[in-house]
Amino acid sequence: MTVPLLDAPTAPRRMATVTDWDELARRAAAGDQEALDELLRLIQPRVLRQVSRVLPYRQDAEEATQDVLMKVATRIGTFEGRSAFSTWLYEVTANQARQTYRSLRRRAAERVTDTPVERPDPRTTSVIAGSRLDLLDALERLETEHPDLVRAFVLRDLSDLEYADIARLLDVPLGTVKARIHHARRYVRQTLSGAAPPAGR
Repeated sequence: MTVPLLDAPTAPRRMATVTDWDELARRAAAGDQEALDELLRLIQPRVLRQVSRVLPYRQDAEEATQDVLMKVATRIGTFEGRSAFSTWLYEVTANQARQTYRSLRRRAAERVTDTPVERPDPRTTSVIAGSRLDLLDALERLETEHPDLVRAFVLRDLSDLEYADIARLLDVPLGTVKARIHHARRYVRQTLSGAAPPAGR
């Protein structure tokens, strides 16, 4: 298995479709190494775009992308095909973006502890429109206080999955998905505004 390097030159090929992903994923899950290599090549640009929506610095986004590709390569055997491969991939990608952010935050904290700095580390400061880093901090709080709400919120608002796809992935009724996302959005909005998040649902 070879995880493709970012920005590696490739020969022009026809535009891949999600159906192509599903077929390649099924073959890769069954042990087809060539299918896995091709799948990783095809999904790399999409993964990079998705993590870039959350991680504002390209170096961080590239790091998360490589980690996602590695996870796909090592976990493809767990893909059972009950949902579209894209649905499975988007959850892996969103979770990795958050995990990379946690890692960056830990590294920044260690640097501040070891060597005091005069200027704030840009990776811990929200500098992008939409306050993406503030959003990730709010998600950390949401996961601590209401862990059952996080997954649906991430799949909808960070991965842009349809409600029906989220319901199938989480194996819960559609109404439950909508309710979880509604409560999560309310919590996150109030956290970002500085107001005290709601104590209950």
